[in-house]
Amino acid sequence: MKPGETILSMRLDHGGHLSHGHPISMVGQYFNIVSYMVDETTERLDYDKIKALAAEHKPKVIVCGYSAYPRTIDFAAFREAADACGAYLVADIAHIAGLVATGNHPHPLPHAHFVTGTTHKTLRGPRGGFICAATEELGAMVDKAIFPGIQGGPLCHVIAAKAVAFGEDLQPAFKAYQDQVIANARALAQALTAEGVRLVTGGTDNHLMLIDLRPQGLTGKAMEKALGEARITVNKNTIPYDPQKPFVTSGVRVGVPAVTTRGMGEPEMKTIGGLIAGIIKAKADPAVAAEVRTEVEKLVERFPLYAERRREASAQ
Repeated sequence: MKPGETILSMRLDHGGHLSHGHPISMVGQYFNIVSYMVDETTERLDYDKIKALAAEHKPKVIVCGYSAYPRTIDFAAFREAADACGAYLVADIAHIAGLVATGNHPHPLPHAHFVTGTTHKTLRGPRGGFICAATEELGAMVDKAIFPGIQGGPLCHVIAAKAVAFGEDLQPAFKAYQDQVIANARALAQALTAEGVRLVTGGTDNHLMLIDLRPQGLTGKAMEKALGEARITVNKNTIPYDPQKPFVTSGVRVGVPAVTTRGMGEPEMKTIGGLIAGIIKAKADPAVAAEVRTEVEKLVERFPLYAERRREASAQ
């Protein structure tokens, strides 16, 4: 692409990623960014509106795949929009790559021209990334852009770690893990909803969910801090049509891959949902957070980080 050409991507505060064209990023500074949003009522992607935007602005690239969208992505619909205006389709599956690998989310190929992602997150490997191309010709374009375009020597230790992770990802146990991720996400969403907590889109299809804190008059910044004090790790996150500033936000993003890796299942998700809801209902009261921290410490003690410790705990 040449500087000034148009990219169509999701707005950051609707679930997109900083690198998809936010003005503070290099992508946003070099290219003309046209943003699409989720529907104000359903909080889901409106593919007809996205197709209309593509037809109007005729972007060179359309980006789909997000960092805070809890629903399934229709890659075929995006390809229709791309074909209609002659754009390349780039699917950023950084967050859902592990789910895609095991069939727990639809695959972006053969719909996308390019697929990008990270090797950590749901792929559960080392920090790193990957780029896949739909054809050898497109792959050659990527190879040339990477080297000698922007990168020199390879990081062989990271390549080796990726190989180990990919080997693990091919095993039946990884499929079972991702199945449990989906089950745990749904269980946690149900637990939070049962406690009166509002989730963006009403639930989740993947590994994450967004909690809307506006009904309680709370901010994501305050809740992130309170949950952190309780040893529950989340991050403040904008929600669609968020009235708060990006560094404050009206929501928090919650994911389950890490607790699933520790061996937790649906019963523990119900417990965690109750603990999170307790802090929300207490308006992020530090005293309540301290009480919850005690319960969290008891919970994680039952699920040690390392497999050997888990085996030892089971034997006792």
